Amino acid sequence: MTKKLLRDVCKQHKLYMTPCLNDTLYLHYKGFDRLENLEEYTGLKCLWLECNGLTKIENLTSQTDLRCLYLHLNLIHKIENLEHLQKLDSLNLSNNYVKTIENLSSLKVLHTLQIAHNMLQTAEDIQHLQECPSICVLDLSHNRLDDPNILNVLETMPDLRVLNLMGNAVIKKIANYRRTLTIRLKHLTYLDDRPVFPKDRACAEAWAAGGWEAEKKERESWETKERKKIQDNIDALAAVRQRAKEKKRQHVLGETPSPSNGIVTSNAVESLDSVEKMETEQKIEKFVKESLEAHEETLAGTANSEHHIIVNRTLEYRLNKYGLLRAQEFLPSLPKKEDKMARPGPRLTDLPDPTDIEEIKMEIMLLKPPTHSFKYDFIFLKELPDLEDVDTSDNLAEEEIFTRKVIC
Repeated sequence: MTKKLLRDVCKQHKLYMTPCLNDTLYLHYKGFDRLENLEEYTGLKCLWLECNGLTKIENLTSQTDLRCLYLHLNLIHKIENLEHLQKLDSLNLSNNYVKTIENLSSLKVLHTLQIAHNMLQTAEDIQHLQECPSICVLDLSHNRLDDPNILNVLETMPDLRVLNLMGNAVIKKIANYRRTLTIRLKHLTYLDDRPVFPKDRACAEAWAAGGWEAEKKERESWETKERKKIQDNIDALAAVRQRAKEKKRQHVLGETPSPSNGIVTSNAVESLDSVEKMETEQKIEKFVKESLEAHEETLAGTANSEHHIIVNRTLEYRLNKYGLLRAQEFLPSLPKKEDKMARPGPRLTDLPDPTDIEEIKMEIMLLKPPTHSFKYDFIFLKELPDLEDVDTSDNLAEEEIFTRKVIC
């Protein structure tokens, strides 16, 4: 662990090149076997040293502001040289070879101690915890603890809130393990893998006082209280909704709200429904009246087909405005957009261009003798021969052109 290597680590993690300015230093997974050359890093508050080959805790006298020290997954056999870390709050020594908890009494603000997966075995190995009253979180899981007397040590820790003893043989040696620890550790809020709720503590205390029957009664009492609390919340919500509905009804009818009446009766609900129905009918009448007036005004101003498109769009807009789809049945029947209305235009003799002459369809009905069915054949004006080219003496040809002939 050279100074140059430490500077390279700072550069790699985008830290300050000036050592004293860094409050965090990442030295994990580097394969270090010794702590050294950290004297310049005086401002450190968090030091990561896990997963190395460290065998001893040393050379941390300059890190007086250190709050978190992570030494898990190393080869440490003894807890030592931590006296200068007076501000240390969290210490992680999991996955090492520690056989005894010691030299922690000088850490007056130590809050969390994680020492899982070590070599702790008897109550004497954790006896030093009695001198660490500030510890609130203690992880002793997956050690070799098999002595039930460890409860005597844990009882003396006044601020112990979270405890983990999973993976130790002592769990099987303590009768009614969870109830016993809940009763004896008065401030415990989390044990092993789940919380300790007030209901659990009350049931455990009832069990200690009167056995299984007392615990059963206490549990039923808690369940009744919980159901009553839920029902009270539902009733309160229903009352709030009823008061809001009554207030709305009084506002619509113009009545003075009565402070004592907090519940809406069935008559009040029926009157509110009638008021809403009356408002809807008034909206329908107003809408129909305005629609008819607009229709008459537009008819008086213009008579072309575009007028009907405008009227239809106006009616659709007002329908959307009032939200009254039922009003469509009151509307007058209007011509559709695709219907063509008769409109005045120029006379045939006034057309400037002969191509503007409209085509007139004529029908000739032919009767076929075999089936006696009628067939309509059409000729067009443009197919008629020019009169100047026709021999008027031929009455037969003229008759075929201008008359309808029935062939049998």
